[in-house]
Amino acid sequence: MRKEAVSGSFYPYDSAELREFVSSAIDSAKFPQVEKKAIAKAFSYVSPHAGYIYSGRTAAYTYRAISENARIGSIDTIVIAGPNHTGYGRPIAISIQDWHTPLGPVKNDVEFSKALSEKSEMFSIDEEAHKYEHSIEVQLPFLQFLSEKEESLRKAKYVFVCMGDQSINASELLASSILEVEQELKRNAVLIASSDFDHYEPAQTAKSKDSKLIEALLRFDYKKFNGLVSSLEDSACGFGPISVALLYSKAKGAKSGYLLKYSNSGDTTGDYSEVVAYTSLLFA
Repeated sequence: MRKEAVSGSFYPYDSAELREFVSSAIDSAKFPQVEKKAIAKAFSYVSPHAGYIYSGRTAAYTYRAISENARIGSIDTIVIAGPNHTGYGRPIAISIQDWHTPLGPVKNDVEFSKALSEKSEMFSIDEEAHKYEHSIEVQLPFLQFLSEKEESLRKAKYVFVCMGDQSINASELLASSILEVEQELKRNAVLIASSDFDHYEPAQTAKSKDSKLIEALLRFDYKKFNGLVSSLEDSACGFGPISVALLYSKAKGAKSGYLLKYSNSGDTTGDYSEVVAYTSLLFA
């Protein structure tokens, strides 16, 4: 079992405190400007992964949206793709372990994970990349909380993919491979991309850059999105997982992206001179 690596730093290690934060954050998340139809039919999501004090209330928008998905009662597999911050492990690393947080264990969909690893020589079963990586772990308490409230979601199992290679080629291949395995195994899946947006710039600079990236995502233009990450030198760390989420949902019939929430660390610290930006999105 992959034990929690960042509890007590990125989020509370005390289960009662953790559950209280997640409950309050999800309850406070409101998105009146987003079409209810889009929320009900979304296929994939983007959620930030910083410390909960900074990004947790933005991440809660993603999980509030998932809780209102019309398919929540039939979801078999939850695929979470995150970037590799540590540099450890293989370029596209797939875990086959169960994972643990202060809210308990979650079960790996080992059949799905192994089948996915066999789709390309680029993919590997590799736990080393996941050992100290936080981008996937911080999503789990939100999903565990939803499972506590939604009995049908408790049966869902997980697939964890850490992307060291975030090239367009890797993103296209991973999205198509996830779709193939989902169809072969007759799973009903949902995909979550873990990413923060621009890092360590003034809030207005970050917002100016990020707004262009978000516009490309809302228009479903993943190639432009990837190009802007490079040309604007925007440090969105999970652009690969985001591309996977967009491509996956597009293949499922989604038509556009929807912005749920945008924020930055200055909203917590009061210092807007050098922020990290956070975004909650869905694709429907």
